Amino acid sequence: MQPLIDNARMFGRRPEEFARLAEGQSPDVLFITCSDSRVVPALITGARPGQLFELRTAGNIVPPYAAERPTAEAATVEYAVEVLGVSDIVVCGHSHCGAIGALVRGDDLDAVPAVRDWLAHAADEPEVADAEDPACADAVQHHVLAQLLRLRSYPCVERRLAAGELRLRGWYYEVHTGAVREHRAATDAFEAL
Repeated sequence: MQPLIDNARMFGRRPEEFARLAEGQSPDVLFITCSDSRVVPALITGARPGQLFELRTAGNIVPPYAAERPTAEAATVEYAVEVLGVSDIVVCGHSHCGAIGALVRGDDLDAVPAVRDWLAHAADEPEVADAEDPACADAVQHHVLAQLLRLRSYPCVERRLAAGELRLRGWYYEVHTGAVREHRAATDAFEAL
C-alpha cells in the first residue's frame, strides 16, 4: 500500500496539469470493463484524465434494463449517453476472468452469495470450446457480445444508435500479452486493432 500512498502524495503536486478538469468533463467514450485489478483502461488505451467515462463491474456485466428498478450501471450508461453524449461505448472483456471462469466451470459460489447473485445477471451461460482453458477466451468473447446486445435494450442507447450518433464496440484484452482485439461484424471474429 505504501507505494500507492507515496504516488498519491506526489500526484497532487502538479495542479497545473489538472486545473482544466475542474471546468467539467466531455469524454467521447464510455468504457465498460471488469473490476479486475489487472485491467487498467487508461493504461490499455493511453487515455488521460477526462477522456474515458468508466463503468467497472465484476465480469463487465451489464444488467438488464429495468425502469422500475434502476441500477448504478443503468444510471452510468444513461448519464454517459444522455448527458455526456459519448459517441462510443466499449465493452472490454479480458482473459483469465475470474467471473466468467466461475460461470464456465460451474463453481459453487454459495460462500459468496452477492457474487453468485451478481453473476446471475450474465446474459446467458457463456459458450466455451475448452472448459480447461485458463484464459477462457471463447467464453469471454461470447460474453462481451452478449453484453453489447444487452446494451441495445437500454432506451437511451437504442435511440442514439437509431440516430447514428453512437457506436458499440466489443474488445477483448489479453492479460498475459497486452494484446487488444476488437469484434468485427464482417468476420464475426475478434481481430487485432
